[in-house]
Amino acid sequence: MQDIQTLKYLLDEKVRLYNQPSFIKGDPVCVPHRFSKRQDIEIAGLFAAVLAWGNRTSIINSSSKIMQWMDDAPHDFVLHHRDTDLKKMLGFAHRTFNATDLLYFIHWLQYHYTQHNSLEDAFVPTLRYKHDTVEQALIHFYNYFFSIEHPERTRKHIATPARKSACKRINMYLRWMVRADKHGVDFGIWKKISPHQLVCPLDVHVGRVAFRLGLIRNEKSDWRNALSLTQSLRELNPEDPAVYDYALFGLGAEECF
Repeated sequence: MQDIQTLKYLLDEKVRLYNQPSFIKGDPVCVPHRFSKRQDIEIAGLFAAVLAWGNRTSIINSSSKIMQWMDDAPHDFVLHHRDTDLKKMLGFAHRTFNATDLLYFIHWLQYHYTQHNSLEDAFVPTLRYKHDTVEQALIHFYNYFFSIEHPERTRKHIATPARKSACKRINMYLRWMVRADKHGVDFGIWKKISPHQLVCPLDVHVGRVAFRLGLIRNEKSDWRNALSLTQSLRELNPEDPAVYDYALFGLGAEECF
């Protein structure tokens, strides 16, 4: 790793550059930002995160289409839709996420929200999350999400550390829901998990930058490296390591680091 103070200065500067309201418009996080109701934010955020691979414009468009089909009131739609309301979704496709997956997500969301007031309970069923990282929360969510009858193909759209996945998209979703600061990109509406427990989202772009900065020993996008990266970032900011997701993303995707 580079000199820790030099590295901290570099990354803190990039955080200040990218952790700004101007970041929202061109990022999938803009989709949940259209809503003010807690449950609408959760549902819109989940779809935006799960669909977040490929071109960002395409991600936003696909997520927005789902929200429009839900009459821009996703929580109400999930709870009260009829089967006939789903017919318009039968041709949906975003990369390998298709209508079969979409309809199961809606079915599961209805199942969950008829019993719980928040999606936070799907990750942390207890009053407080007590582990060092969100690993157990992600495993619990995966198992719970597929605890009712489901299409086997849909399993590939929810990652889990139990399968060694880096869980980039679901970690990004948790960052959105858990982190809170004055800049307003992340929502901070979930309180059972603390920012210091978050794992930094890791994909090929972030992995490349992190490796070149000496934060991880190789560029693999797997759970072991996600934890290793987060531990390195904790040396720079013990209470909020995932804030550096902005810096690493910016250096990789925007500046071709």
